[in-house]
Amino acid sequence: MGGSDSEGDRSAHKEKEKKKLLALAPIAKPLAGKKLSKRTLKLVRKAAEHKCLKRGVKEVVKSIRRGNKGVCVIAGNITPIDVITHVPILCEEADIPYVYDLANAGATKRPTCCVLVLTKPTKGELGEEEQQKLKAEYDQVASEVTELAATLF
Repeated sequence: MGGSDSEGDRSAHKEKEKKKLLALAPIAKPLAGKKLSKRTLKLVRKAAEHKCLKRGVKEVVKSIRRGNKGVCVIAGNITPIDVITHVPILCEEADIPYVYDLANAGATKRPTCCVLVLTKPTKGELGEEEQQKLKAEYDQVASEVTELAATLF
């Protein structure tokens, strides 16, 4: 009897994955895989902790136009899609790596459709050790995102 429960859970999980993929926007490329998605989520949480994060389309666009650098994480299942179609173009013009994610792009206090992870906090300073950890994680995610984008174009 215990085997059928896990089988039911597995099929329910597959159904959930199919629904996520159906909700995926047609422009959502490069799309993060499971591993990159987890790393990105971890980075977003850590950046939110240290106040190195810009949430929402308006804040992200303003930050990019001001010349701030970082990694942009965009939700791939946003409707209407017109809300975020200009963000990748801005990122490409400013040489900012960006990736679409099916998990929560802004897994912070409030769900958002895009976040920009900065290397330095907007106000104040971080401790040297914390800065090093955040920078190392940021560099790893940024290189993976750049690699993923390079395979597409």
